[in-house]
Amino acid sequence: MPGPMEETIAGVGSVLLGKEHQIKLALTCLLSRGHLLIEDLPGMGKTTMSHALARVLNLSYNRIQFTSDLLPADVLGVSIYDKDSGEFNFHPGPIFSQLVLADEINRTTPKSQSALLEAMEERQVTIEGQTRPLPIPFFVIATQNPNTHAGTFPLPESQLDRFLMRIELGYPDAVAERILLKGEDRRVVLERLEPTMNTRQLQAFQDEAEQVKVSEALLDYIQRLVQHTRAAPEFAYGLSPRGALALLRCARSWAFIENRHHVVPEDVQAVLPSVVEHRLREAADFSGHGGSALAQRLLTKVDVIG
Repeated sequence: MPGPMEETIAGVGSVLLGKEHQIKLALTCLLSRGHLLIEDLPGMGKTTMSHALARVLNLSYNRIQFTSDLLPADVLGVSIYDKDSGEFNFHPGPIFSQLVLADEINRTTPKSQSALLEAMEERQVTIEGQTRPLPIPFFVIATQNPNTHAGTFPLPESQLDRFLMRIELGYPDAVAERILLKGEDRRVVLERLEPTMNTRQLQAFQDEAEQVKVSEALLDYIQRLVQHTRAAPEFAYGLSPRGALALLRCARSWAFIENRHHVVPEDVQAVLPSVVEHRLREAADFSGHGGSALAQRLLTKVDVIG
């Protein structure tokens, strides 16, 4: 009998067809208490995935459409004077939700981007001198269009690093697309989704994922991967200690989703591209982008057994 995690993957998969691997990566990010960046073309299902995850995980949900005129107060909230009471009342912004979709984050200015990213890092916001905690769990899914699109403000490396993982959804395969074309409207399917777990279960799963065992040999493998990025000349710079910890956390969560109580090298290899691609850049690349080629080269050149 499938458990809550399998039911969650199946539930989201009934809306986002043919994308089980990406759904598992998104859940890996959530179990690791991180935030997810989805970079892809418009119309690929980024919004659908986030809304489906919120429904099956029974999380409060808000979508923020990032535009060039968005202000930090539009994200965080604002205090408004009430003439009847003679006091300022705080009106929370859409950031005060358990799952927040920051849609097209690279279409807004760096100032508004920073307001969101600070909330992601601190899991609280300070407005007019008062600190207000954000809900628990708190999970941000940000989407962005490729930087070649007009009217975008690329996220700098320091802000990209705030995202635990970055994924692409890509085009559906022929079978999934035929079902999509012949089947019901995805919005109708989405509305029928039922929760597969409650908040208490989700937090318990997050705690359990942190306890997945990691052997000394596996830690050696992770260190060899990290060290290769720092020493090999094709990398402009290496993975930071935060990047190494991110890789370990995600490998643990992936192993948990795969119903294992210990991490194996295949777990590290499954999550590595999504964890490191946005943290690395090729030395000869002056555009500021990383790439899947670097991640694949890293997996090819570093042996599992030292």
